[in-house]
Amino acid sequence: MRQVVPATPCADACCASNASSSGDRVDGAVAPGAQQRFRWLITGMDCPSCARKIEVAARRVAGVQQAQVLFSTQTLQVEAFGNVVTAVEQAIAQAGFTLTSADRPTAAPSSNLWRENALLITVALFTAISSLIAHLWPEAGNVAFTITTFTGLTPIIRRAWGILRSGQPFTIEMLMSIATLGALTIGACAEASMVLLLFMLGERLEAFAAQRARRGVTALMALKPETATRLHGDQQEVVALSALQPGDIIVISPGDRLPADGVLMTAEASFDESALTGESMPVARKTGAALMAGALSVDARVQLRVTSRPGESAIDRILQLIEEAESHRAPVERFIDSFSRFYTPAVMLLALLAAVLPPLLFAQPWHEWLYKGLTLLLIGCPCALVISVPASITSALATASRLGVLIKGGAALEQLSKIRTLAFDKTGTLTAGQPEVSTVESFTEAQTDVTLALAAAAEQGSSHPLARAIMAEAQARKLAVPVAQNHRAQAGLGVTALLGQSQLTICSPSGLKADQLNAKQWVQVRHWENAGNTVVILLQDGQPEGLIALRDRLRDNARETVAELQALGIESVMLTGDNPRTAEAIAAELKIDWRASLLPADKVSEIKRLSQQQPVAMIGDGINDSPAMKAATLGIAMGNGSDIALETADAALTHSRLNALAPLIRLARKTRRNVLQNISIALGLKGVFLVTSLLGFTGLWLAVLADSGATALVTLNALRLLRQIR
Repeated sequence: MRQVVPATPCADACCASNASSSGDRVDGAVAPGAQQRFRWLITGMDCPSCARKIEVAARRVAGVQQAQVLFSTQTLQVEAFGNVVTAVEQAIAQAGFTLTSADRPTAAPSSNLWRENALLITVALFTAISSLIAHLWPEAGNVAFTITTFTGLTPIIRRAWGILRSGQPFTIEMLMSIATLGALTIGACAEASMVLLLFMLGERLEAFAAQRARRGVTALMALKPETATRLHGDQQEVVALSALQPGDIIVISPGDRLPADGVLMTAEASFDESALTGESMPVARKTGAALMAGALSVDARVQLRVTSRPGESAIDRILQLIEEAESHRAPVERFIDSFSRFYTPAVMLLALLAAVLPPLLFAQPWHEWLYKGLTLLLIGCPCALVISVPASITSALATASRLGVLIKGGAALEQLSKIRTLAFDKTGTLTAGQPEVSTVESFTEAQTDVTLALAAAAEQGSSHPLARAIMAEAQARKLAVPVAQNHRAQAGLGVTALLGQSQLTICSPSGLKADQLNAKQWVQVRHWENAGNTVVILLQDGQPEGLIALRDRLRDNARETVAELQALGIESVMLTGDNPRTAEAIAAELKIDWRASLLPADKVSEIKRLSQQQPVAMIGDGINDSPAMKAATLGIAMGNGSDIALETADAALTHSRLNALAPLIRLARKTRRNVLQNISIALGLKGVFLVTSLLGFTGLWLAVLADSGATALVTLNALRLLRQIR
């Protein structure tokens, strides 16, 4: 019924596995004094206010140190000393919810319209029948409305009592129970029935909104198949995903999804990666291509060598980041949550005073003021207020995931809406991080292909990015590269190798003496460096043979991204450790400001200087970018960046696409406006009905609109954020 893992950081990476483990065990069981982390899936949770009830109920269990509900993935995480499984499950069941296995489902649970709405339909039908009876036979009308009310109210009373026993007296269930029973007591039976019907309709709207907001996460979960077909020699065996390990060879049939990250071993095949990248057209991949779990094999039966451990595939990492995001709540959300805890008791006290003081002190009619007091009770429910912020945040995070961006919580989303300057790292961020040969020039009468072939011979076996670029260019030109020997990398000199009796050397111009190149050759070197290239010189037996200029190309859509950001009022600046000439050339193409020759500490200083003027976001991919990302108002990591950069960042571009930045900022700004609208709706409606109820202009059935109506309005307003932002 649950999953048990050690309450340590490393446990998070394995949280999706089926295996259970603990820090200490006694005969295979959880030791009573060991600190453990338990996980369950929750059913019956419709809104963030339900999540708060579950958290409070779990925290009241003896031994529980921490409890957190992750609304988007509908999971409960509990940290406790000893085995509290049974006690937590009983406490949550008492509060009206059900805990089930923490193994992530591969498909959304099937829904039954009648089963989910049976009580609502029954109460609506009974209310209509009661209205007809009251019209034809007034004396029996109240009896019919009372039966209708108790039919729908009974499960609510049971739920209110269970939640009360878990230590939460100020809930919508309790307020509805008191108000509805009070209405029956003073003879307002028809209104009691109508209030109950409106309340139940509002709950169904909340459930619908929550389901829509979680749809993106649910679809992501469904990308993982339950099993995989693994090759064992010549035999095939069907195994659970938890049994797959790096190095295993698996088979995927056409139309099936990849169960893990891996490397393609088949010659060539097409894959539908739209669920992960948003690209609608299948992509052709060749042998050795890295593939992500969740991609769909389109046209071939393929073999894959697994590279990810159980629970660590691309989908698992995305789901884990989504879960982590919920622990970073926006400041406005924390304020509203704290405010709502005082708001409900305050309104309940006001309702009590309104019901009692006027009749006692001013001889006002008891019936009239009891009715007003009951009306105020319904206004005291904080549901609309509590859901106003998380509904918007959840919808925005779901939309961001479709843009290929993971945001670590509402706090990061709120900060993103305030950003006015975006600082870019160069290599691997604005550029692809893969240098390409831009030109080859010979200093002798030999052809440039000869120069390139000799350089490739000297670079054979090197893993340096420049070496790989030179060898790739020679291969692209289909040159016959001679075999050299005794390859050596010498600090300050470059790379040397022996080709027959001749020594080949490749080095940067800075490693040469001034007289090793003539004036014309130095002019050529400076020309290509000024154009933003990295230049290397080929020497044979100490004599210059030629130069090779290499350049790291801009990422696709880099220019369009910078232009879109400028249209949004975002200033862009490039911070790089590269030389000033290369930085200037790249910045000139993008028409942005730049700073060059920066060490990691220099980037931090520059970020701090920029932050004094306005909020700054730093986007990078390397370990050296992490300090600057941490110093910025917001850190954004490229999805293919280092693990440290991804952990430091507040947001990550999962597909490393810069063109997601402008839509992301528009989404953050729209979310901020949406949150303010929702808070205004929630407080505004309650304020209006508070005054009109005290003045006697509105009754019970209209007052319930201050809660159910406002809740429906804020959730529907939040759902607008699910639209694609472009």
